[in-house]
Amino acid sequence: MRRLSRGALAAGLVWMAGAGVASAAPAMWEVRDKDSVVYLFGSMHVLRPDVRWRTRAFDHAYAVADRVWFETRADLPSSEVRVLLDRYGVDTDRSLTQKLSPTALATLRPVLDRDGVPLERLERLRPWAAAMMLSVAPMTREGGAVASGVDSATTQRARTADKPIATFETFEQQLRIFADLPEQAELDYLDDVAREQLTPPRDGVALERAWLSGDMNRLGSRLVDRMKTGRPALYDALLKRRNLAWADRLDAEMRQGRGTDLVVVGALHMAGGEGLPALMKARGYSVRRIQ
Repeated sequence: MRRLSRGALAAGLVWMAGAGVASAAPAMWEVRDKDSVVYLFGSMHVLRPDVRWRTRAFDHAYAVADRVWFETRADLPSSEVRVLLDRYGVDTDRSLTQKLSPTALATLRPVLDRDGVPLERLERLRPWAAAMMLSVAPMTREGGAVASGVDSATTQRARTADKPIATFETFEQQLRIFADLPEQAELDYLDDVAREQLTPPRDGVALERAWLSGDMNRLGSRLVDRMKTGRPALYDALLKRRNLAWADRLDAEMRQGRGTDLVVVGALHMAGGEGLPALMKARGYSVRRIQ
């Protein structure tokens, strides 16, 4: 499965790109009951190495946490990644161009030409996988890398310190979210990514800055609300159902009085009335934003 990496998938799950300021304070919340605490930190999976996102508040939450939670393993062996990507991201029966409308193909071609990617290289990718490959391109052109992202950096930090790690999903479960989408939803996703690559929104470069400054209103209205309204199947699969499942898991852990946990997941999972902070508050916990 050529040109599609673990980083492309991680990047695509948050739909963010662009360059930002050198340092700031991404959004974080404290969820509390009488005998347990959960810190919720909205991450960005792909970052440039010079972006300084760690703060005293984050380092404190990390230090006191008994466990760190992630969406999935950020350090899965590459051999396992390749097997799963081939299983869920490749279509050996129908080519990508067989699925695309003439209009969608005409939109895609200039994006590939700009990046020097032959269409033939994508022919066996499923539309969602091709969209992931395209979505990560602006980040990597700006020097971004998964290794510099919050998830990978924090995973490495925890492994080095022998701090326990927990995950909400396996990597295979993440891929199946996309693999189980209706084909039209996959095609819509690819078309959206291609169109934004051709005509980036005027405030697109501000998305990383919005994340760094903790501007959840901007991220919510700019990305989450747009997805919810314009692409409801993607919103339901990528955000809503997963947020509900994760909130249920955290609720169960807190009811057992498990101590202190730090949750590091994509920032879009924190936004809006169906984001994790709102869902935990609806379950009766004390929730306050601390950064």
